[in-house]
Amino acid sequence: MTSVEPDRTQTPPTGALVPVATPLRGRPPARTAQELADLMRGLGLPQHVLVRTAAWLSSDRRRSPRTHDAYARDLSWWLAYLAARGVDPLTVPATEADLYAGALRAAGLADATRARRISAASSWSRYLARHGDATDPFAGMDRPKAPKHSTTRGLSRDELARMLDHARRHESARTYAILAVLVVTACRASSLIGADLSGYGSDRGHRTLDAPVKGGHTKRWVLPPFACEALDAYLAERGTAPGPLFVTSTGRRLTQPYLHEMINRVARAAGVPFPISLHSIRHSVITDLLSDGTPLHIVQDLAGHADPRTTRRYDRAAGALDRSPAYHLGSRFESALARLDQDRADRAEP
Repeated sequence: MTSVEPDRTQTPPTGALVPVATPLRGRPPARTAQELADLMRGLGLPQHVLVRTAAWLSSDRRRSPRTHDAYARDLSWWLAYLAARGVDPLTVPATEADLYAGALRAAGLADATRARRISAASSWSRYLARHGDATDPFAGMDRPKAPKHSTTRGLSRDELARMLDHARRHESARTYAILAVLVVTACRASSLIGADLSGYGSDRGHRTLDAPVKGGHTKRWVLPPFACEALDAYLAERGTAPGPLFVTSTGRRLTQPYLHEMINRVARAAGVPFPISLHSIRHSVITDLLSDGTPLHIVQDLAGHADPRTTRRYDRAAGALDRSPAYHLGSRFESALARLDQDRADRAEP
């Protein structure tokens, strides 16, 4: 990697918010923890800072490899930004953190993305500052707020049922089993992909599935008979060889791009009129439960949200649509237009 040595003698520039040499969207400067270490070496950061960074990534909140890489990606944007600005990552003035926030906003990034990137950079800076290695330019700054409403486009209960029905009748046993597990667990795609056959078992008379979740933990979900029947039919074809629960034809673990293509194929065939994401099914199940009056804490436990406010975002999204006065207004004006049409028809009669 080409070395980009920051200038540690000059006052950092405070000109344009978006450095021309540093796009803030697209492929991240580093995509893994190892690439982040390479980037830091290229920037000339001392070895003890790399050691501190490795320790920071190893904390309880970031102990899974997937989480390591997610934090590495978000931190790499901050380091590349500082390199383009000629700012030493270890002596960053507070104004530069505000300029970075402005640059992220000018790049058109979503509020949640900006908040996540700033959070990662702030956590790293705070960790180094605690050990006396760097300043913390993010202390006390105004942060972007995550949206109060989930922006994922959800599916109705009928649309989910049509997807299941199509998969049951026209798709493979694996596809049907995947959808069945998703709609009864509301699990993330990473949990489904990371589940192993050994995690499918029973507990006190309940059929259960253990799978990895955020933070390097494992969660146990209950599987109702409907989902177990679908899963057992798939396993009758798959066999009992140990390894990933859901596998490709060559026995490899499934990937998120494959799952994305699969659920969209099924959604299109089931008449869903818009593209969906991997998160759409999880979003739809959580929203449906909240709309039915399922207590918030029960839905929070199913979803695995650490903070009930995260679960409440789904409730707000459902309420904004289900309780919208637009339906009442639409009926009112539809009736008014019908009356006007009738008046014209009455006047036109001889």
